[in-house]
Amino acid sequence: MKKAIIKTNRGDMKVDFYDDDAPKAVANFIKLAKSGFYDNLTWHRVIPNFVIQGGCPVGNGSGGPGYTIDCELDGEKQYHDRGVLSMAHAGRNTGGSQFFICHSRENTKHLDRHHTAFGIVTEGLDVLDAIKQGDAIKTIEVLES
Repeated sequence: MKKAIIKTNRGDMKVDFYDDDAPKAVANFIKLAKSGFYDNLTWHRVIPNFVIQGGCPVGNGSGGPGYTIDCELDGEKQYHDRGVLSMAHAGRNTGGSQFFICHSRENTKHLDRHHTAFGIVTEGLDVLDAIKQGDAIKTIEVLES
């Protein structure tokens, strides 16, 4: 299982990826992270008890990497629970670089099988809770196993 550390100005979040469930989304995220795409971008959308969202190079939710990827919605792990990373999109098969991390199951279960869940925060949930709109993603370090 591939892993990463999302380093923010509030601390670090360790992530395990769903390589088997969402291989395209995982590969895309890792490619962008390794290229430095996410370095110094902001968490442009923070809604308490819902999600934090980042990955927009414009900083307002309107940007992406210049291409789109297909949704992967059929796997066993396609549910949105606390700490789950998922692809943001503007409609099916329009994801690219923007992603969100869920605060709770209570307010995110309607996203199941509509957005591709591709990983989960395994350490640093306190950081997830501390993120404010405009906080920075310093870098995302992909851990080679």
